[in-house]
Amino acid sequence: MTSVEVLPLIALVAMFVIATFFPINIGILGFIGAFAVGAFMLGYDDKEILAAFPSSIVLTIIGVTYFFGMAKKNGTIDLLVNACIRAVRGRVTVVPWVFFFCASVLTALGTFSPAAVALISPAAMSFAARTKMSPLVMGIMTINGAHAGAFSPISVSGVLVCDIVENSGLSIDPWTLFFASYGINLLLSVLTVVGYATLARTRHLEFSAMGSAVEGPDGGSAGVSRLDQPHPAPSGGVGGGAATGLLTRPVQTDVLLDAAPTPVTRVQKLTLALIGIVLVLVLVFHLPISFIAIAAGAVLAFTDLSKQNEAIAGISWSTVLLVAGMVTYISVLQEIGTIDHLAEMAITIGAPLLVAVVLCYVIGVTSAFASSTALLTAVIPMALPLLHTGALPVAGVVAALAISATVVDVSPFSTNGALVLANAQGIARPRFYRQLLLNAGIVVAVAPALCWLVLVVTPAVL
Repeated sequence: MTSVEVLPLIALVAMFVIATFFPINIGILGFIGAFAVGAFMLGYDDKEILAAFPSSIVLTIIGVTYFFGMAKKNGTIDLLVNACIRAVRGRVTVVPWVFFFCASVLTALGTFSPAAVALISPAAMSFAARTKMSPLVMGIMTINGAHAGAFSPISVSGVLVCDIVENSGLSIDPWTLFFASYGINLLLSVLTVVGYATLARTRHLEFSAMGSAVEGPDGGSAGVSRLDQPHPAPSGGVGGGAATGLLTRPVQTDVLLDAAPTPVTRVQKLTLALIGIVLVLVLVFHLPISFIAIAAGAVLAFTDLSKQNEAIAGISWSTVLLVAGMVTYISVLQEIGTIDHLAEMAITIGAPLLVAVVLCYVIGVTSAFASSTALLTAVIPMALPLLHTGALPVAGVVAALAISATVVDVSPFSTNGALVLANAQGIARPRFYRQLLLNAGIVVAVAPALCWLVLVVTPAVL
């Protein structure tokens, strides 16, 4: 590789390092790098530098976060979560899986995984404290649930990955990517529960793997079967003050589990109808989610124009900046030949399966400290020339890389891990931080290999 190809690669590594240690959006660095490389190394003007600007992905992010921001503000998201929990009342061990399912549905519909974790984790961690369930297991299940649905055909991450692959001349079934992600995250959650249950029995740990019903003041069960029963506050609540249990009205969380279901308002009914219409138009008629979501959000905006500015401010502009900046910079690297040369060097190793597992670990280890979305835009293009050889299954390799980049977000250094840590109750945070860190190390060591074996090796052998 020449210096012209190496210097932009060094700059890319420097971007990740800077964004890891300093609170700056890596997309900003991506735009700066794209201008520097494009203008001074390739002699491009601004239009040529921005030729690969991901306008469709940017519009998708804006539309989806705008629509679901409105749905959150009118209480529809809370309504759906509460309905799921009440559907299994009286069965404490089932509720953690309800949180997993709710988080996966939110992300499958287009909510970003950090937003889904932010919505679910306050109630989930409070439930864990009420039932003496391990906060580590509950936190992992909530995050895994958010990751499970994160690559649906209408989610931003799913659209991003499919666009990267299709722009290279290859194709991938978006449903294959979705079900692969759901299956791996479900498997990891089962392994977590089984592993912790075994550890709890052998070492007599304080917390159980799936919780247990708690005695209320009247001697009855204070689990989900008694939503109207007041309970004493668990210690160590968020903010250090007195906090009530999950199942009482005064809980100050994003998801209020009231004693009795509140009436569904006309706006909430409209929102539910719009969610159904969006799904039909996108999945059945294959209309672009970006424009459909913006139109649905605009309809909701007219139900309460006073919240219009709040909804626009709630659009995930940081993600817009991150994705746009990184995709633009990576496109410039492709123009200069850096990505192709890296892929050619990988191919010369002569063992496609070995290259695939190395890429899985590279994206997995790095993602524990850096942005998963940014890494997807950087690493997946490196694997595409390898996939053009036909030696490995396209869907399997892409899915393995995508999942390896996200499952490690249980790290306390990631947004999802930090949200779970912030909402932990009934456990000292330094202790919980160490548990999350240890678990993240295990996931980083195991998950990329698991993705590689299940999604790459197995299809290649069969």
